[in-house]
Amino acid sequence: MQQFFATVAWQRDGQDFAGQRYSRGHEWQFDGGLHVPASSSPLSVPLPMSVAANVDPEEALVAATSSCHMLFFLSLAAQRGYVIDDYRDEAVGELSRNAEGQLAMTRIVLRPQIAFAGAAPLPEALASLHHDAHARCYIANSLKAEVVVES
Repeated sequence: MQQFFATVAWQRDGQDFAGQRYSRGHEWQFDGGLHVPASSSPLSVPLPMSVAANVDPEEALVAATSSCHMLFFLSLAAQRGYVIDDYRDEAVGELSRNAEGQLAMTRIVLRPQIAFAGAAPLPEALASLHHDAHARCYIANSLKAEVVVES
């Protein structure tokens, strides 16, 4: 078993907690020393209680899913003899009501644009790379949301 750690830190700083007039701004701290400013999304909690410039959990979930897929895709492509110069994904997460009526991230669409050095794989081989990357992506495997790759 492998374990991964993150620290989430928030302080009230004298704000009106009972009246819901407090900042949702906080910080994520990771083992390598990185500190990421985080907040609720302004789509969930209005400004100024949210911090629009900070990463929100919904964005982070979409990014983690996209990143996991990309990392497996790059590894598989290298193993199969392809060379990739550039990989960019404009991923989108959809927050809506699930079958139980709860708000949930119900769908994540990955839209990778890949620039290959030399010959690019044929469409069937590209689809196979994405399929295999998706099957290995433990972030996607951990989610109830539908994860779709549109290449």
